[in-house]
Amino acid sequence: MFKTALIIAAATISTGAIAQDAEVSVANGERISIIGGCHDCHSTNYAETGGKIDPATALKGNPVGYSGPWGTNYAVNLRLVVASKSEDEWVPYIKTLQAGPPMPWFNLHVFTEAESRSLYQYIKSLGDPGDPAPERVPPGQTPKTPYIVFAPPVMPQ
Repeated sequence: MFKTALIIAAATISTGAIAQDAEVSVANGERISIIGGCHDCHSTNYAETGGKIDPATALKGNPVGYSGPWGTNYAVNLRLVVASKSEDEWVPYIKTLQAGPPMPWFNLHVFTEAESRSLYQYIKSLGDPGDPAPERVPPGQTPKTPYIVFAPPVMPQ
């Protein structure tokens, strides 16, 4: 019974069903940053503290890389990205963004305009942008920072 209800509910949800007139606010942006998983990678020590947001480091990127066949990618400093754009530039930016693994960039494409604007306002409210995250390391090169191997084992033929 429960599984059936869950499947039916999930099947009826579409991006068109999401309210387009949600309030644009810093508070909504903070909520979106949490449920959207932004802090999971872009805020150091977020997972280690059980989801506590440290305003001093929130969304400033992460020096721990994600390494795989693509090389090593780092969660960028979102405060710097926001500092380089106006709110009106941010909305189409995240609607069309494509990024390397493991960033689920395609999830950003379903944000409503209100969600995008709220996220922008929240990130902007965090203050000093800080420094950039480390640069991407190409395949075959060893990163100089800590990194997580983020690649599946060889699959059987």
